[in-house]
Amino acid sequence: MTQMRDKLGRPVVVVTGMGVVTSLGVGKAENWQKLLAGQSGIRAIKRFPTSNLKTRIAGCIDFIPVSPFSAPALEERLGELAVEEAIAESGLGRKGYFPGPMFLAVAPIEIDWPQREELAKASGVDGSITYDDLIRAAGSGDFRAFHNRFMFGSVAESLADKFGTQGSPISLSTACASGASSIQLGIEAIRRGETDAALCAATEGSVNPESLIRFSLLSAISTQNDPPEGASKPFSKNRDGFVMAEGAGALVLESYEAAKARGAKILGVMSGCGENADSFHRTRSSPDGKPIIGCMHAAIADAGLSPDEIDYVNAHGTSTPENDKMECGALTAVMGDRVTQVPVSSNKSMIGHTLSAAGAVESVFTLLTLEGQRIPPTINYAMPDPVIPLDVVPNFARDATMRHALSNSFGFGGQNVSLVMSREPG
Repeated sequence: MTQMRDKLGRPVVVVTGMGVVTSLGVGKAENWQKLLAGQSGIRAIKRFPTSNLKTRIAGCIDFIPVSPFSAPALEERLGELAVEEAIAESGLGRKGYFPGPMFLAVAPIEIDWPQREELAKASGVDGSITYDDLIRAAGSGDFRAFHNRFMFGSVAESLADKFGTQGSPISLSTACASGASSIQLGIEAIRRGETDAALCAATEGSVNPESLIRFSLLSAISTQNDPPEGASKPFSKNRDGFVMAEGAGALVLESYEAAKARGAKILGVMSGCGENADSFHRTRSSPDGKPIIGCMHAAIADAGLSPDEIDYVNAHGTSTPENDKMECGALTAVMGDRVTQVPVSSNKSMIGHTLSAAGAVESVFTLLTLEGQRIPPTINYAMPDPVIPLDVVPNFARDATMRHALSNSFGFGGQNVSLVMSREPG
């Protein structure tokens, strides 16, 4: 069999399975239906008291219980649901065996407050408790479950054991670009001929008091709590910050030849990827947008395309004042005068910002957009920003003819990944 190659002479990487969980629900069908309907998953936080907090809303996934609760426990469960759906759709491997590696994007893990309080009680110290006291309590041997649960690689190890992925599972964290980074690693492994298949997944479950307060101190999250579903308003003049959210996405990637040889249905093509880190600041990206301009150009060039061939952009679109303006400027630099004619919408207007999972979740939605030839809207768009003259597909879904789409993921510290997806090979 003659191997199909892309425009740059490399093996074509296709998608044969997808899975997703967001605050809208579990699975592709439910999420896609609600996304096209412009429905929001943002709601008041019930998981912990918020009366003294400026922000009291998030895209929490409380309808999937885990016990005992912790961020990594929820991330493991969300990841499990997304991976299970993706592998089932792909039909690849068998129960407990997946014939390829796993690349998992996961949030940085630290011990949650309930577990810290247990360590504090066990320290035997009256009054002020120091970090060293907690370390001594943890070293007693009575808290091995904490040690196992709060290791960075714990989620990946558990998922690898359950689904039988091959080789050491890779856990990665590149801030809000993490989910896209996991996909990029899978694409590159297949292109290099290291494997015929890869499981690329991302999961996020860290809506907790500490994370909420940290983002609040950075003035990064919305304080428009009422109504919750109206808080995330990307590209609007009255946007005031992103909305934290939880979720998971998973994709099964294969070489075109391997997928065709086993008669798999091809759901889309991962045509190109671009990345860079601008190292401008620990949290902010360079305000001139040059790094993300380079990132988008790199992804489009990697796909063997020109900017004129991009039919849709699934924007990073966080709803923060600086980021949305910067992304618009960067898109203008990449697309030129055509930028106002290219549809640019943000899934985050409905699901919030799923942080480490965003790149994978939004890749699933981008592929569904290409498959269905229908673009999800940017909701809550009632006050256009005159300095952002984009076609944001305001408030209502739209049919369109699309062959190639660009999905952007730009993270803290200038960690940037853009992915180009196509409806079909060639």
